[in-house]
Amino acid sequence: MNSQEKEISYTSTNSYSTLNTLTERTKTVWLVCHGMGYMSRYFLKYFKGLNPDDNYIIAPQAPSKFYIQPKMHVGANWLTRDNTEDGMENIVNYIDAVLEVEKIPKGVHLIVFGYSQGVSVAMRYIAKRQLQCDQLILHSGGIPKELTVEDFEYLAKATKVKLIYGTEDEYLDEQRIQLESARSIALFGDKITFMPFKGTHMVNVEFIKKLV
Repeated sequence: MNSQEKEISYTSTNSYSTLNTLTERTKTVWLVCHGMGYMSRYFLKYFKGLNPDDNYIIAPQAPSKFYIQPKMHVGANWLTRDNTEDGMENIVNYIDAVLEVEKIPKGVHLIVFGYSQGVSVAMRYIAKRQLQCDQLILHSGGIPKELTVEDFEYLAKATKVKLIYGTEDEYLDEQRIQLESARSIALFGDKITFMPFKGTHMVNVEFIKKLV
């Protein structure tokens, strides 16, 4: 038996979701990457408390969908350990296409927000494309091991990086918190601010409201 794994390129279609309307009055645009098991249209609920006139939210959709037991809800996954580099390249091209269509105007406040698995996607994307943002929010997720300080040297001095996590997060023990904190300081230096809260692995809506 001669088994081979081959590779092809092809055109793919994917959705994404937005909340509110991008107008001349918009002050802040959010690029938000959801966690594993979410769908972009449902992830937007966490941002509904923001002023709709001031905030426009763009939520890309993870490409790999699956059923979540036992109720068979549909969730989605960004990446796995298998072929991560090619998978991320596809995601980069997809987000490029989203931003090209959305045409974020110059002068608005741009927040890049990653939650859980979305943290790695958000960080890899801005590093790859050297996307300038006013805030980078790392909420309850891990920093990719391959990223280095050189990947983020392009960020403006005024860029703020915030690490948000629940002190009772079931995926973050004390050792992991210390590791991620040390990694974030190594990458971002005095740009980083730590925002722990008493809670589990959950999106902190109150902290989201405070970001603007």
